[in-house]
Amino acid sequence: MSADPAYLHAQADSLPELFAPDTRNPFIARAAALRERFAEDAIERDRAGGRPTAQIELLKENDLLALLLPRTHGGQGEPWSTALQIVRLFAQVDGSLGHLYGYHYGSLLSPRLRNAPAQTDDLWRRSAKARWFWGNNANSFSKSLFGRRDGDYFVLDGFRPFTSGSHVADFLAVAWEDADTNERRFAAIPADRTGIVIEDDWDGIGQRQTGSGRVSYHGVRIHQDEVLGEPAQLDPLAAPAEIWRGITGLQQQSVLLNVFIGTAQGALLAARDYTVNQSRPWLHSGVARHVDDPWVQRQYGELLVKTRAATALADRALISLDHVFARGQALTAEERGDAAIRIAAANVLAGEVALQVSSEIFEVTGARSAVRKHGLDRFWRNARIHTLHNPAEYKTRNVGSWALGEGYPQPGTYQ
Repeated sequence: MSADPAYLHAQADSLPELFAPDTRNPFIARAAALRERFAEDAIERDRAGGRPTAQIELLKENDLLALLLPRTHGGQGEPWSTALQIVRLFAQVDGSLGHLYGYHYGSLLSPRLRNAPAQTDDLWRRSAKARWFWGNNANSFSKSLFGRRDGDYFVLDGFRPFTSGSHVADFLAVAWEDADTNERRFAAIPADRTGIVIEDDWDGIGQRQTGSGRVSYHGVRIHQDEVLGEPAQLDPLAAPAEIWRGITGLQQQSVLLNVFIGTAQGALLAARDYTVNQSRPWLHSGVARHVDDPWVQRQYGELLVKTRAATALADRALISLDHVFARGQALTAEERGDAAIRIAAANVLAGEVALQVSSEIFEVTGARSAVRKHGLDRFWRNARIHTLHNPAEYKTRNVGSWALGEGYPQPGTYQ
């Protein structure tokens, strides 16, 4: 049995757009156009790993790296929700680019959270003008990078693991422990500073172009003027400024959950394209076309319902993040806690749905789809490795504890 090629062409042209971006926003429209360019070689780049240098240049050329900065600083004054919708779009075809784009903004905005207004103003103006791409060297778990005082400098030795984006970055957000006091300090420095070695040794099964490996520091000098704010406080709720600083975790979790959403959406779209254009009916299905099999129709229906439900919950979480970010240092502990619960709930569902969709699509695309040239496996690999770095168990417990009257989760990197 084989389908009429003319029919397949007509059917493909009439497919509904399942996850249409809001292109009334000009920046989302630009990102949607870039998504199509990224899709052209996404499979090959996923296999190769390495550095998406050309893709980062396209982000610069399209003025998509300063969206969240104030207009007074050369940015576009957009809310977090705009950037995160773009994260979804990129993740539909390339989880690595979605990841890198979201983490760029987490690092770029970090000086504001360190309560260093003069440095923040200068960094943001320079970044907007030069179209810097930012990488993250502030891994929260590893105490493997230490700094010691040397006059007006700190001198850093050691390494940071999981340094997403450093391999293509112009500037780095850096954190280290003071060798004498164990206090945690922060700075923003050029990625080409003498003594920094980008190991570029990331070899994960997914997110292959994020550069999420090690960066080593060999006598790296950081001037006092580059250090952002005072050492981090142990109690994130000790003062209003610390409540505001506690949104770092909300930003990071929001990036992750929207990578999950984009991955689920992208897996479903890629699978549908394959099913409509290439899948053959099973021998005992009794239908001439795979798309007429009731099993296939039900499976797509279930996956779409779950993906749209996860997307709706993620959309509500976007509103919460926009609210807490707009509040600035007027943010209350209750407002921050409410957003944390909403973002955690969205994150849990997004991760579960991304894993389910990216796995179950193979049941309705068929055996011929499970070869490397089609690249359908990249969606599952991307979702799997990202969810392992972001266990849903603990977010689920936080939501449950809050529902049982135990209060909001303590602010932290992952909540």
